Amino acid sequence: MSQFFHSVTLDRDLCRGCINCIKRCPTEAIRVRNGKAKILSDRCIDCGECIRVCPHHAKKPIFDPLSIMDHYQYRVALPAPALYGQFNNLDDPDLVLNALLAMGFDEVFEVARAAEIVSDATRKLMSEGLLTRPVISSACPTVTRLIRVRFPDLIENILPLLPPVEIAARMAKKAAMEKTGLPAEAIGTIFISPCPAKVTAVKMPLGTKKSYIDGVVAIRDVYPPMLHFMKEIDEPQELASAGRMGLGWGSSGGEAAALLNDRYLAADGIENVIKVLEDLEDEKLGDLDFVELNACSGGCVGGVLTVENPYIAKAKLKRIRKYLPVSCNRVGDAIPRYAKFDSDIQYEPVLQLDEDVSVAMEKLSEIETIASVFKGLDCGACGAPSCKALAEDVVRGYASPDDCVFLLRDRMKNLADSIAQLEHHIPKQFKDPFDGSSQ
Repeated sequence: MSQFFHSVTLDRDLCRGCINCIKRCPTEAIRVRNGKAKILSDRCIDCGECIRVCPHHAKKPIFDPLSIMDHYQYRVALPAPALYGQFNNLDDPDLVLNALLAMGFDEVFEVARAAEIVSDATRKLMSEGLLTRPVISSACPTVTRLIRVRFPDLIENILPLLPPVEIAARMAKKAAMEKTGLPAEAIGTIFISPCPAKVTAVKMPLGTKKSYIDGVVAIRDVYPPMLHFMKEIDEPQELASAGRMGLGWGSSGGEAAALLNDRYLAADGIENVIKVLEDLEDEKLGDLDFVELNACSGGCVGGVLTVENPYIAKAKLKRIRKYLPVSCNRVGDAIPRYAKFDSDIQYEPVLQLDEDVSVAMEKLSEIETIASVFKGLDCGACGAPSCKALAEDVVRGYASPDDCVFLLRDRMKNLADSIAQLEHHIPKQFKDPFDGSSQ
């Protein structure tokens, strides 16, 4: 089993041991022990939900600072489609792209452009009948990791195409090398991201052994300087190279709609995603051709590294797209090799109780027995998200049944009752040490 990289971290100094995070974590990857939260690395899928709900800002995202630009001779910005939805009264995507050049980037390559290539390639693959249906989008790294650890039977349904940002990085780096004559290591392809999960995708790319993305910066970091430069641009250069389909990927439903096929489902928000995956696993959605799943509410516009309300950003994107052509990019007669997976997706059995099935069944039975002793309130006071999770922790050796405050209370009450009963059987002269008759 491989060691996962994580772009969501915990600042123990800020953690106050509340249970907001453990109740919201979709994979039960957080416990509270000794008054502090603890993230279970093998279960975490970097969805960022704990960052969103932590009232003390103890959960933090990892991403690169803007100064990463200084590490390269030639800098290419890779703006996510969600970036366009962050600005008020924006009707020209070129303003955004020109502001990035004014910030110090030498070139801009829209991820929306690569998104249109993925959409066209997906249409081709589906028309050829080469994919296991329903096809599940590979764009959201949180969703693909969730499938790897919890829904292994659905791995074969994942679209075998790299996500748009990876394709954009490959296309941008190749074009920059041809234009400048510089080696690949001198050219920095820097993604402007709405979520920390994209950092994880760079460190542990899906479907390929090496990512061509050199840095990931947060939309919220580039937003303030971009506002300044956008106000100073009078006549922007014409740089935009994507249409409605590409920008539509920034919000939920955009990728699926670009397939021009009505037999699709689009769901956003990690809890809704899990419900859909459970239904897919139970073969309840077999009449669908394509499933688009986004861990963040509203799609990528809902990432924790954005600045705008996701639903307002979604409305802004819709307004901007209205004035654009339908699509500006296609793959041609053949899908390019750089767009396809070049390595298999592996199941990560982090949730299994034991490699031996018989032992795992015994442990499962033990978990059910222990859980039946608890009250079933799922209160979280024990530091686990549910009674069953605590029972599993006990079986795995991470906790004790006495961590349940109700069980401990009952045991203390029984102990007090036993002491009270014992009191009645003690001779009177032994009860009062100051009674002279006891001498």
